[in-house]
Amino acid sequence: MRDHLQAFQDDYLEDKSDETVGTYRRSLNSFEKWFVQQNTFRFTEDGVREYKRYLMEDRDLSQVSVSTYLTALRRFCQYLTDVGELTENPATGVKGNRRPETHSRSVLTESDIEKLEAVVDDATQIDKRDHAIISLMLYAGLSEIEIVRADVEDLEHTLMGPVLRVQGKGREVKDQEAPLDPPVLEAVEAYLDTRDDVHPEDPLFVSHGHRSKGKRLQTRSVRSRINGYLKEAGIKRKGVTPHSLTHTAALLWLNDGMPLEEVKERMRHGTLDTTMIYYKKQGLLKRDPEDLEELDV
Repeated sequence: MRDHLQAFQDDYLEDKSDETVGTYRRSLNSFEKWFVQQNTFRFTEDGVREYKRYLMEDRDLSQVSVSTYLTALRRFCQYLTDVGELTENPATGVKGNRRPETHSRSVLTESDIEKLEAVVDDATQIDKRDHAIISLMLYAGLSEIEIVRADVEDLEHTLMGPVLRVQGKGREVKDQEAPLDPPVLEAVEAYLDTRDDVHPEDPLFVSHGHRSKGKRLQTRSVRSRINGYLKEAGIKRKGVTPHSLTHTAALLWLNDGMPLEEVKERMRHGTLDTTMIYYKKQGLLKRDPEDLEELDV
């Protein structure tokens, strides 16, 4: 099994992005560990359904995560079919769960935002960096991966105003732009002013720890830092993650009266249907946090 998994990854993931490689490896590592623990598993549709049940019930993964893990397994099974180890792909008939149509639990309320901003300082270099990152997520709609991929030269001043060129999830190049409102730009520039000898090709955000000083900040570091602030602010609850800041940006813009089409462009949504999810939920911004936990969504 291990040899087949390694051969699949070497072949299928050869020209994939680092993010895609990481996603597939984590997904297949999970399957390998589960496979080793099972004495009765067979590569049949029933066997794959049992694995899906394990992901949903035993591991209690989200709908999106279950779909991601099953996609990785489906591609691996297809590889086994192509090389003659299986006669047919047993995972073809086992579909992933539907992607949730709302983000109700994963947005911050106005009260949450106030509490979060109260615990984000700007006294030290790291404080200024974290403040800039949170500003980009909460008020410019950037995701964690877009932030860690950004370089100093991606910060541009155009005729339409300042923007950050971004490379989103699943994209190979920085072919999109995120407009930066004045407070967000100020936060980013305040952080850059703390760094010495900054070059255009340098990462926009770097680590300031002793061992990794000057190296590009990693997604897990961003996630860990923001989770820390969410906990310190007392707003960490089920469904609230660092990505909640990105979701909240759309609600803030809609609440301020920004046209739906402009919100779509700012969030870099592929279709207006995705933006409509936020349009229908903009009232959540003013909800009491306790009410959100009770919503059955």
